[in-house]
Amino acid sequence: MDSSWAVARVLRDRNAGLYLAGVVVSGFGTSSLWLASGVWVKDLTGSNGLAALCMLAMWAPTLAGPALGTLADRVRRKPLLIALNLFLAGLLLTLFTVDSPDGLWLLFAVLFMYGAAGVVHDAAESALVAAAVAPDLLGDFNGLRMTANEGMKLMAPPAGAGLYAAYGGAAVALLDAVTFVLAAGLCVLLRVGGERPGRPGVGWCGQTAGGVRHLWAHPALRALVRAGGVTMLFAALTGAMTYAVVDGLGRSPAYAGVLYAAQGVGSVAVGLVSGAALRRLGECGFAAAGIALLAPAVAARAVPDEALALAGSVATGVGLPCVLIAALTAVQRETPGPLLGRVTATANTVMFTPNVIGLAAGAALVELADHRLLLPLFGGALLLTALSLAHRPANASRTTTKPPSDPNPT
Repeated sequence: MDSSWAVARVLRDRNAGLYLAGVVVSGFGTSSLWLASGVWVKDLTGSNGLAALCMLAMWAPTLAGPALGTLADRVRRKPLLIALNLFLAGLLLTLFTVDSPDGLWLLFAVLFMYGAAGVVHDAAESALVAAAVAPDLLGDFNGLRMTANEGMKLMAPPAGAGLYAAYGGAAVALLDAVTFVLAAGLCVLLRVGGERPGRPGVGWCGQTAGGVRHLWAHPALRALVRAGGVTMLFAALTGAMTYAVVDGLGRSPAYAGVLYAAQGVGSVAVGLVSGAALRRLGECGFAAAGIALLAPAVAARAVPDEALALAGSVATGVGLPCVLIAALTAVQRETPGPLLGRVTATANTVMFTPNVIGLAAGAALVELADHRLLLPLFGGALLLTALSLAHRPANASRTTTKPPSDPNPT
């Protein structure tokens, strides 16, 4: 199947088009808020540390992903998505009361709830997508979703920064709230059926454990998710070295934005071809190829050459998303529908928790050791990760005869 034809087929699908429109709309608001929240805290307190806690508050709920994702398997998913979008819209409006350091507790509480709702939202959305999109087009859809997300990360932060500079943080919160209302409206238009859950035979903990067991009992899913976690760890460690790399180039700190933009361009591009690449290479092969491209791109950042740094950033943008797209697609294909919410959330926890750890560890390492020594080591570790996947069968489904049934059905 030609890549452009597959992408066109995805876009012609009514449900897929509505999902992607929702990703674009809500992604614009979320990316705007990510930047504005840190600036808002910095302006109110003058503290870089407190500003950095904004991102941590949004990421922290990922640690509870398996338990939060279980909610997506206990209730109907379309109404859940609508309710989550409207809940977040209302929650963001409470930020109009934050106008001094005394109100920061509310901002951090909202960001934490924002992150928790996002975990549940991603789990429910993944399960609905798997039911609504043809299996052979899941890779194309997930790639386009990545393209939409990365595209918003390129466009939204400048818009959010401009809105914040002109009208303050409350205006950015209002913008994000409006995008969630629009996303809820798009969810209403979705046509999905057969998603009514049965009565749970066990408690919440038992259901959560069922999702974890399924993921860990499936050899290819386990390998992909584990490789995704390792990749995100070293990508985060590398990201913590960005300003040291910029210093080595003799540029001002603002030049980091150029490198991030170059990386974003690469991520947008790979999303357009991921479906065709997955069909040709399989999930494990596609993930291994992406990590293998990422490895030298990371190591090359140790060389103080501007052209090489830009090329490495583009290559990083191309290589890094591959394992994430491959893992999500494999999870959707290899997991029974009643389990899919909690398995998706568990996979996301395994893959994205190392990102938080890596950012913290990288911030310490960059003060203790020369980045020109560390980056080649990170690249070598990524290459070993790619090699560990390369020998596996092309498709996840070839490593097991049948996904295990849910021992704790919903």
